[in-house]
Amino acid sequence: MKYHAPFVAISLVASLSAAEVPKIFAGLFEQEVPVKAQIGVVMPPKEIDSYIAKVEKAARSDPKWFREFSASARPGAPLPYDERLGLTKAEYDEYMVLWNKREFKPMEEIIMVLRPSAGDTWTLTSTGGASAFSTLRYSAANDSFRSPNGELKRIDDIKAESTSILGEWSGFEWKFEEDTGLGKIKENFAIGRFADKKYGIIVYRAQELSTENTRLLDKSLVVRFALGKAGQAKAPAPAPETKPAAPKKK
Repeated sequence: MKYHAPFVAISLVASLSAAEVPKIFAGLFEQEVPVKAQIGVVMPPKEIDSYIAKVEKAARSDPKWFREFSASARPGAPLPYDERLGLTKAEYDEYMVLWNKREFKPMEEIIMVLRPSAGDTWTLTSTGGASAFSTLRYSAANDSFRSPNGELKRIDDIKAESTSILGEWSGFEWKFEEDTGLGKIKENFAIGRFADKKYGIIVYRAQELSTENTRLLDKSLVVRFALGKAGQAKAPAPAPETKPAAPKKK
């Protein structure tokens, strides 16, 4: 029996270190496995700018109507057609064709790693510009994130349509909002996957507004990463073994 004790201890340590990945990360990340990702923006073709200029002109001519009309539209998606937008129906159709040609433009390459952290929480650490959400701690027990600002609570799940700015994707979202008396602090974190199941996505935003609604802080991040083996960062290749040089013959 004494001979088996060390092996029992080793197996217990292994089971503790290999904690079960929370459901929200399942299929997106594996514990301690580095994942390649890109911070980027979604951009439609430049030709769309002339149509946007016409809509902006129409909005300035009737701001009250435009505010009310925009408020009823789906967030992140094009406004439905209305002749008061300053576009003919034919121009609006051309605008939608250009909108459907939008592409994700990478701005920075980063690495992300999912790790268990203190107090039965999990951390998604990141290099580069996405390090802003490395301070978040996810608790599966509470299904919430905690940041230096406070607790981000789960809100409605995301099911974005194909016409939304980021395309068709689904996922989960958490939100923190507080009025400090000196202003408002807002923080959102969302994670999910695109409909094609080739890429995962993280959307993070932190805002701080003064009492006059002046933006003191506004950090927005869109991070895209390939799923499965395609997204995993390869470990550096080991250095080639060098053999000692043969002694020179005298």
